Amino acid sequence: MLQQLLAALSTLDTVQMIAVSAIPIIFAITVHEAAHGYAAKYFGDMTAYQQGRISLNPIKHIDPVGTIVVPAITLVIGGILFGWAKPVPVDFGRLRHPKKDMLWVAAAGPGSNLVMIILWALVVKFSILLPDSAALPMAFMGAVGIKINAILMVLNLLPILPLDGGRIAVSLLPNPLAYKYAQLERYGFFIILALIFSGILWMIMNPFISAVLNIVSRVFL
Repeated sequence: MLQQLLAALSTLDTVQMIAVSAIPIIFAITVHEAAHGYAAKYFGDMTAYQQGRISLNPIKHIDPVGTIVVPAITLVIGGILFGWAKPVPVDFGRLRHPKKDMLWVAAAGPGSNLVMIILWALVVKFSILLPDSAALPMAFMGAVGIKINAILMVLNLLPILPLDGGRIAVSLLPNPLAYKYAQLERYGFFIILALIFSGILWMIMNPFISAVLNIVSRVFL
């Protein structure tokens, strides 16, 4: 069912595609960032709270380019949905146990995407109970929600700083290795750009994204 819905998305025109994609994409990106803020506050860093970034209000997290323009372009031209929000500020030095707690603050983002995958899967599952005029649009919205959250979860779990997977790696590595690995963060943005434009990033991510979509289909749909 999920694969059929994702395939059928290509038959929608641009306005229809934006209509069913806007809410899932905005919330996938912004809730991810809010989750980091909630986790940071829980473990002792009040930076995001003091800046008003611990909120599920998308307006507080929207980056005009990353949250609106880039996802819209990728929707129109096809390929993997992609985007980002304004990063929630986290001062890892303020955490009660900086190295240990860094893991949970970093994992909160992908964890929120996993929760949203499940919620959107339930939307698809129960969309058939809606009136005919709403059932298919809601199913399409749920399918987009599943896919964009799968993409963000897999992307952010890659062990590249400053992605969440890189933070998790720093937290888990022994101190000497963690320190050396953390020094690579200055090159992280360029590494990610190189992986994107070479096509290697999608080659790495696609098998994991497909695995997530298959599991969701088997378990929920």
